[in-house]
Amino acid sequence: MTNELTIRATPTPTTTLGGFYPVLATRDVAASRDFYTRHLGFEVTFEMDWYVSLRRPNAPQYELALLDHAHPTIPESHRVALRGGLLLNFEVDDVDAEHKRLVAQAGLPEVLPLRTEEFGQRHFLVAAPDNVLIDVITVVPPSEEYAAHYTDD
Repeated sequence: MTNELTIRATPTPTTTLGGFYPVLATRDVAASRDFYTRHLGFEVTFEMDWYVSLRRPNAPQYELALLDHAHPTIPESHRVALRGGLLLNFEVDDVDAEHKRLVAQAGLPEVLPLRTEEFGQRHFLVAAPDNVLIDVITVVPPSEEYAAHYTDD
């Protein structure tokens, strides 16, 4: 008997993917809705007191949903609100302008100050409801060391 892990290829799905979006289990659906609409440009497409569906009006393929963590559609053993551990990346054209808008003007709590990383990002992080981290990023050229690790598209 060996301790080697056997990796088996899974068959390619036969159905077409019609959508893919995160659903955040939140303590306060209304506060989360207000955060994502006010600060990150989402619009409401469906709303109940326990569930809100959001999308970006200029890019409707970018969706996000908010769900009351105690709602009965979640199995009882999983009815736990987010407490951090989730990072949402938002790539933008001008991270410096977004930093000014979100941190300096809107006063959002900055968790990581604006900085440029050798791996190819200029970014900062702010905290959203339920300790979700919002990483606002502009892609920049990586250092030579990191450039070698990117694959060609």
